[in-house]
Amino acid sequence: METETYIDAKGLLCPLPVLRLRKVLESLPAGACVLLEATDGASWIDVPHFCVQAGHSLIKAEDQGRIKRYRIRK
Repeated sequence: METETYIDAKGLLCPLPVLRLRKVLESLPAGACVLLEATDGASWIDVPHFCVQAGHSLIKAEDQGRIKRYRIRK
């Protein structure tokens, strides 16, 4: 079972959730997975865009109302 790094970006406004995600991914090896939770509605656009631009895989994105949950593989 692989471990997943958790990032709590709830309460942070754009662009802070993506900046926090980028910083964490920089420190992880290729193939590592991250779970990001955010409450900023702009993250719904920003996180997928960041993943495409940076070459990461957005495995899953879930909009659970107030909380947006993303699984990303480096």
